[in-house]
Amino acid sequence: MFTIVLYILALVLLIVSFIKDTGKTKMALKKAWKSFENILPQFIVILIIVGIMLAAISPEVISRLIGNQSGWTGMLIAAVIGAITLVPGFVAFPLAAALLNGGAGLMQIAVFISTLMMVGIVTIPVEISYFGKKATFLRNGMAFLFSFVVALVIGVILR
Repeated sequence: MFTIVLYILALVLLIVSFIKDTGKTKMALKKAWKSFENILPQFIVILIIVGIMLAAISPEVISRLIGNQSGWTGMLIAAVIGAITLVPGFVAFPLAAALLNGGAGLMQIAVFISTLMMVGIVTIPVEISYFGKKATFLRNGMAFLFSFVVALVIGVILR
């Protein structure tokens, strides 16, 4: 029901925008479509990879590696995978939901999402060129450690 309300609200506001300034609204819609076209190939590839992984890896394996019973080892595995993976946020959250449904633990997924969003192993060279080595490694290291704090807080709150 909430989703339907949001769609209706978006449509009403789009109509209001179109009435107020047709040219700007058309330009905004063209830009939005272009952004969608740019994101779509990455999104499709990631969905295919996730689908193959979830089909190939049984829920038992997911549960064993990053399930509730995996403890700190599972959290570390999830954190490392999240830190080295470069996935946009709009893919990360559906992926996390699929992993949770496949048997992953809540704290393990929390640390995975946190490192995925905050730690960038793949992007370190670019970050070093802008911020320098010290700042880059300090930021990534602190973000990695803070991801475990986030996971612990979520684990305590949602138990």
